[in-house]
Amino acid sequence: MTLTITGYSTALFATWYFIEELRLLFDAGDGVAASLLQKSRKIDHIFLSHADRDHVTGLLRLNELNAREGLPQLFFPADSMSFPALEVFSKQLDERVKQTRWTPIRADEQIEIQNDTFVESVRNNHAVRAQPHEIKSLGYQVYQVRHKLKPDLLSLPGETLRQLATDIGKENMTYEVRTNLLAYSGDTPIENFDRWDNTGILIHEATFLTNEEFAGLDTNRNRHSTLESVLQIVADLHIDTLILGHFSSRYSHAEIDEAIRRFCKQFGVKIPVYRLLPGLIHRDILNEEPIN
Repeated sequence: MTLTITGYSTALFATWYFIEELRLLFDAGDGVAASLLQKSRKIDHIFLSHADRDHVTGLLRLNELNAREGLPQLFFPADSMSFPALEVFSKQLDERVKQTRWTPIRADEQIEIQNDTFVESVRNNHAVRAQPHEIKSLGYQVYQVRHKLKPDLLSLPGETLRQLATDIGKENMTYEVRTNLLAYSGDTPIENFDRWDNTGILIHEATFLTNEEFAGLDTNRNRHSTLESVLQIVADLHIDTLILGHFSSRYSHAEIDEAIRRFCKQFGVKIPVYRLLPGLIHRDILNEEPIN
């Protein structure tokens, strides 16, 4: 499946990603409605990673413009109390959004967004004050499920297959094939990478460039990833395409691109790597030139 991905992601300011073919939005930072304009009407499902304001402050305007019967459907980390408060506020502020569905989810829940296409929630440890049992920050895996005829039945004639379906049921004649189309890490420290293995497209944050500069920060306040660590781990995974975002605006565009090329060469990263530069909207990201 070819995906058209538009996004904006600058640490502290705003993050959102729109996947057009899936009618899906990850996070809803400032400017999402103004950037997508009429295309925002295509959004049926919104998955919110956590309650930091740079990931949610575009939500009220987006919802006011696009709310209709049962849509969009919003999903958020179950133990983040900011979202129920935001739901109450938005519905008191504007009656037009009362039909929007807000749904709390926990880790490893599966939500069907299209026929045979699901989003699965993945817990991460970005939320500073979250207890081990609490779900306050999530990443998401999008996958497609297909059912194929079992190999030993492929040579059977159609009449035999129809009779077999009556006798034992179609569900016993097929096996499930799961394709990991896309993953979104949300804001997260380096973890959960085994969940992203064998993924077509991985959208991952890379707030800081190097491990050295990150080591000097308070990691209890900065539960984020470094470009260096992300590329080192991705080099050993089976991922087709990497999209990097959430870079700090402390870096120039040239510094980010130089660091991506340097670490790709150092760790032997051969897959195409794209990036969202601070302060820029990137439209149809996969139609750009990979940086490496």
